[in-house]
Amino acid sequence: MERSGSADQSAVDRPSNAGSVSRRGFLAAGVGAAALAGLTWSPAGAVPWGPQSTLAPPPDFPAGIPLSQQAYANWSKEIVLDHVWTATARSSDDVVTLANWAHRNGYTVRARGTMHGWSPLTVVPGAPVDRVLLVDTMVHLNSVEVHSDGEQSVVTAGAGASIESILTALQDHGLGWANSPAIGDLSIAGALAIGAHGATYPAAGETITPGQSFGSLSNLITAMTVVVWDSSSGSYTLREFARSDVESTAFLTHLGRTFVTSVTLQAGENYRLRCQSFTDIPWQELFAPPGSPGRTYESFVEASGRVEAIWFPFTSTPWLKIWTPTPVKPPESREVHGPYNYFFSDALPEAVTTPLGMVAKGLQAATPLFGASQFGAVAAGLVLTDTDDLWGWSKDVLFYLRHTTVRVVAGGGAVITKRSNIARVIHEMTTWLNERMTHLASMGQYPVNMPFEVRLCGVDDNGEVLVDSAGVPDLSAVRPRSDRDDWDTAIWMNVVSIPGTPGLPAFLRDMERWMVANYSGDYATFRPEWSKGWAFTNDAAYQDDEFLTRTIPATFRAGGDGNWDAALATFDKYDPHRVFSNTFIDRFMPSA
Repeated sequence: MERSGSADQSAVDRPSNAGSVSRRGFLAAGVGAAALAGLTWSPAGAVPWGPQSTLAPPPDFPAGIPLSQQAYANWSKEIVLDHVWTATARSSDDVVTLANWAHRNGYTVRARGTMHGWSPLTVVPGAPVDRVLLVDTMVHLNSVEVHSDGEQSVVTAGAGASIESILTALQDHGLGWANSPAIGDLSIAGALAIGAHGATYPAAGETITPGQSFGSLSNLITAMTVVVWDSSSGSYTLREFARSDVESTAFLTHLGRTFVTSVTLQAGENYRLRCQSFTDIPWQELFAPPGSPGRTYESFVEASGRVEAIWFPFTSTPWLKIWTPTPVKPPESREVHGPYNYFFSDALPEAVTTPLGMVAKGLQAATPLFGASQFGAVAAGLVLTDTDDLWGWSKDVLFYLRHTTVRVVAGGGAVITKRSNIARVIHEMTTWLNERMTHLASMGQYPVNMPFEVRLCGVDDNGEVLVDSAGVPDLSAVRPRSDRDDWDTAIWMNVVSIPGTPGLPAFLRDMERWMVANYSGDYATFRPEWSKGWAFTNDAAYQDDEFLTRTIPATFRAGGDGNWDAALATFDKYDPHRVFSNTFIDRFMPSA
């Protein structure tokens, strides 16, 4: 996609709306840290088991396994535990030992990775923790080994290995993945548990590189080692499931209902990507109805496939990113040799942190100013850091957010439909969003103060798996409908906002219900994004009983393949004592 002076879909000039933020403002943006207090991460200290610990000691705890009480805080800090017993597994055998100890003593065991999630799939806010044991997988269960025999390439990783470390190892062997989340500092087991995805979707006529997948990361799994109950011995033990095992499909995206200690994933030939950013396309043009002329989301998808738009509230032009496989560096592009190239995404200038502080303190009328300042910082940052046209290896271009980025609450999910519906789906969503936010603003209400985001990937395709496979993940949000072969597309749409914003849960509840109703029937289906917010009431996420117990199971049962019930039955078979569960999962995924 070359640039020229015209503003057509294949050539758009560098952003000119750089605002008033100077290069010095970005390079001195550490001042933003003060305004982000409470919205950024601070590591928790550990108190070893002993006289200083404040929790009742776990009875007969296995000798030799490190144990300490630690704080737990999820991504948005809406789930915070001051103290919870946390063991550090030194090996997979330690996890087995801990599972058997927990079974004997009435404890539950929860895997702990980077805690980059919103949903209560690990621990539940307000629930007792006196019989909960977290198991840190990051310290020791982090090995990464790449194997390639010329015909098939795989990587085997411990549960606590980060996605970034895995892709770095793959890159060293000339390998990579098509899809990846924007943040690399995620444990692979945690990412697979919720079916993590990226923004890679095929351009018109594009086919997948063997070993890669346009779907979720879970669809790359070829084998995994899981802690399971062995009825013959009356104890928990390790078992490896090959992808060909009919019961493996439940574990590929398990939502925390098991404990994975290691996983093997396929990979394909690495490739070079160009990422172009544009900030001058009006949202009405970008998100236009199907078949519209101009620089539309639909047209960019046809040309490049990999398209993401970030639309800040009460602004007129979104931040559009387009990734295009490009073997040779274009003259206009800047080559990058590592990830996280958007410095301004992590260190915000004063022009942003000032209105952010106002909004965070409850001055909701500052929301339009905050939206404009966010967009201005992006537009300026792209120019001042020379990052509006990047070229490099896939990993270095796909990873663009650090774990220190601003913490937000997210609602929305995935719309599963056919490719020809992409423009319709996005147009309907953005029209609803604009009308709803404009109406609320007219009454002085601003429940949303951060962007709407849209990106695409494919559904999980069993044909992309290079080994014998029993099927795609049962509980992946991008699982295809068995009765709709033409539904090959997953459109991820989310609205994010600062935690605690007045009226936010009610807004996301209305949005979620609208999405379920609108994207339905012969047109599409809606599924939650497991790691983010869903089942909203007027007060909080994960509380709507109808959504939890009826809406979600129904969308997975639709098509008649019984995967929802089969997955729950498999979890019960291999963990009948529900050692790997919590009170939320017990409610949401009950025993048969």
